[in-house]
Amino acid sequence: MKILGIDPGLERTGYGFIDAGETGPRGAGGAHPQLVEAGLIRTRPDDALPDRLVEIRDGLAAVLAEFDPDAVAVEALYAHYRHPRTAILMGHARGVVYLAAAEAGATVASYNATQIKKSLTGSGRASKVQMQRAIQAAFGLSEPPQPADVADALAVALCHAHHAVRVTQAP
Repeated sequence: MKILGIDPGLERTGYGFIDAGETGPRGAGGAHPQLVEAGLIRTRPDDALPDRLVEIRDGLAAVLAEFDPDAVAVEALYAHYRHPRTAILMGHARGVVYLAAAEAGATVASYNATQIKKSLTGSGRASKVQMQRAIQAAFGLSEPPQPADVADALAVALCHAHHAVRVTQAP
C-alpha cells in the first residue's frame, strides 16, 4: 500500500510518501514500511490567501501525480478556541488537500494528533521530539526528520499504515 501523509499548513505543508507493502491478510506479516520521499510545499506569507491555496493545490497535485498513492492520510484539524482565526485558516489548507486528493482520485483518511502519537509511541501525549525520534527509528534514519512538518506528515502516513493493517486483518 502506497500512502501519502500530509500535514497541512498555509506556510508549510509537509508531505511524506511511504510504501507500506501489502496490508492485506496475506501480505501483512511483518511488512516494514519504506520511506520513498518527503518534503515541504512552501508558500509566501505576503501572498494573498487565494494565491497561497493555489500554490498548495498545485504542489500537492504534482506530488499526487508523481507517486499515485493508494491512500492519502491527513492530520485532523485541531485548534484552541482562543485562536479561531488560525483554525479557519488551517481549515482552508485542509480543504485544498481534500480537493487535490479528490481530483487525483485518491481516498482520504483523517487522524487526530492523539491517535497518530499513540499509534507510533504508545502515548497520545508524545512530544514533537519523541515523534521525530519514532519516525527516525521506524525508517532507520541517521537523524530525526526536519522540519517538524515533514515528521508529522510521515507520522500520519505510518498511522494510516498501522490502521490499514488492523482493518484488513480483522476477522
